[in-house]
Amino acid sequence: MKKSVLPMPHSEPPNLTAADLLKGDLQLTSPPAIYFELKKTLEDPYKSIIDAGKIIEKDPALSIRLLKLVNSAFFGFPSRIVTISHAITLIGTQELQNLVLSTLIIDRFSMLPNGMLSMHDFWAMSLRSALTAKELTAYWDTDENDEAIFICGLLHEIGKLVFYRRIPELAREVGLLVESTNADADEIETERSLIGFDHYETGAELAKLWKLPEIISETIALHAHPDRTGRYQTAAAIVRSANRIAKMAFFDTVTDLSVVGISDEQLSDIIDKVHDQFEEIFNIFYPHR
Repeated sequence: MKKSVLPMPHSEPPNLTAADLLKGDLQLTSPPAIYFELKKTLEDPYKSIIDAGKIIEKDPALSIRLLKLVNSAFFGFPSRIVTISHAITLIGTQELQNLVLSTLIIDRFSMLPNGMLSMHDFWAMSLRSALTAKELTAYWDTDENDEAIFICGLLHEIGKLVFYRRIPELAREVGLLVESTNADADEIETERSLIGFDHYETGAELAKLWKLPEIISETIALHAHPDRTGRYQTAAAIVRSANRIAKMAFFDTVTDLSVVGISDEQLSDIIDKVHDQFEEIFNIFYPHR
């Protein structure tokens, strides 16, 4: 079925809201079912890890990829893990939920029409940001664990995919304008000027619609507002800094990282560690060709 494309503006932004983009598209409005079934089971005191494992095993492809991840350098366990239930006992239930959610969302947004956006490059950058954010938590004073920060880093640009799915021509126009001015910092203002809101607002709206953990929606919402305060302001700052570092490493450019608050030596160590992890696990997270 051909997806509906919302109207384009002429001189003024269309009369739309972020919530409007999420209506009438089952791919967007339907949250990943296995994730919520797993979450419900793990929160049930009468259910066991074996019950959780059975839910994942209903999807053989998901099971295989999770086992590959657990046996990768991402975790670095000394002996091979061959069952989902054993994996859960080692990595914990929260980490398992994050890996399942990451895998399912990457699958759901693995294809976009007309080659308007390279999904390979999008998820490569997102994964680098997630891995970098996870490493940065060791240098920041935060109550959030690195597993939570990882999923926030992975999904912080998800609203951009909603743009390319629902308003592709406007998304393309934004991209061309930003590229022509060679100023990534202007991307948010360009989106607000052409569309009326930015992709971080849209990503936060999607996370709320799917009833994802609050830390995900809030870090996305705060990403373009470094001066705002809130419960998750530190988590948002970590993801924001990780994104800068990932872009610098990926595009081999120089950017101001003074706000990150780590030494050049620590930064170099993080970049090297992320590179090693990324090389092994990207093809597991994103097996699409």
